[in-house]
Amino acid sequence: MAQHYELGIRGEAIAKGFLLSKGYVILETNWRFNKLEVDIIADNGETLVFVEVKTRSSNNFGKPEEAVDFDKKMNLINAAEAYLNFLHAEMEVRFDILAIILNEDTTEINHIEDAFYPGDELVEDIN
Repeated sequence: MAQHYELGIRGEAIAKGFLLSKGYVILETNWRFNKLEVDIIADNGETLVFVEVKTRSSNNFGKPEEAVDFDKKMNLINAAEAYLNFLHAEMEVRFDILAIILNEDTTEINHIEDAFYPGDELVEDIN
């Protein structure tokens, strides 16, 4: 198994434990719809939270959260819409990023709540 794949699996497990420790209820992990995927879908008691987990062994090539680009954001927004349609539900949603640095020496977790909003893609598209 490729080392980066194993790192991602470990990062998602850490992210799940982190969210559980903060009182979130994990509803889905690696939820898929067609070509869309959400790493974690959780309920924090008020909001349905769609979480993108990015794990790196260092910041040498940029922060993990910087890897959540325009296309990834759009995929998460579309996946959230598909998930809500699947549930036949309307509820508040939020998009979070859990950026994790994981190596032999350290485990750093940066939980970015409300990392982006569905309207953000219009502003980003202009830039």
